[in-house]
Amino acid sequence: MITSEELMLLLTRDDGKPESAFAQNTWGYAAANIADLVIAERITLDEAKDPRLTVIDSSPTGHPALDAALARLERKDGAKVSSLVTDGKVAAQAEIVASLQQAGVIEVEAKRFLGLVPEKRPIRDAAPERALRERLGSVLRGTTATPREATLLAIVQSLDIAPKVFAEETGGMSKKEIKARIEEVATHDHAGETVSAAVARALQAMNTAIVVATIVPIVTSTSSS
Repeated sequence: MITSEELMLLLTRDDGKPESAFAQNTWGYAAANIADLVIAERITLDEAKDPRLTVIDSSPTGHPALDAALARLERKDGAKVSSLVTDGKVAAQAEIVASLQQAGVIEVEAKRFLGLVPEKRPIRDAAPERALRERLGSVLRGTTATPREATLLAIVQSLDIAPKVFAEETGGMSKKEIKARIEEVATHDHAGETVSAAVARALQAMNTAIVVATIVPIVTSTSSS
């Protein structure tokens, strides 16, 4: 299961509704796909504060969501990360949903009443998310994270819903403690210095981009009112 699939499970309640109606989940999926492609050494980022992305290997990854994201990134080669995390085609949400449905992990209830009732994705097989939450709970309590676990935690934190999503896994941890632990995980040396540096840089850039993309519309709206 790729990171964006795991992220979708974390951001979806068992009844198929989103954990938060206000979180920009699509941006999280885009960030997850970018991180996985960095880990797979299909793309690289330069060292600018808002880094530009370069595709170094456009061969298929074997997963439809990552392949769709990679095809989009190839067309946007050289673009800044800040513009890519808000790109719906990089998020490849339809491909993520289809993959989870095909694997029997979720069901898909189509939109109804001309779209007034949104699509829902109730959980059909709870085992994958249960195992995922056990791993992430261990990381939050102090065990070493893999790059993908660090990616998941950092993205959920950047969407500003970590305490809600990990309410059971964090026990009595405060919001400040949760944030500090995730920041520690996101900058820790995971599976080797080279990969860790690339992933850490990608996470920092994408988290900043998500936060800025979330704040700017609010500031603009406030200024114009």
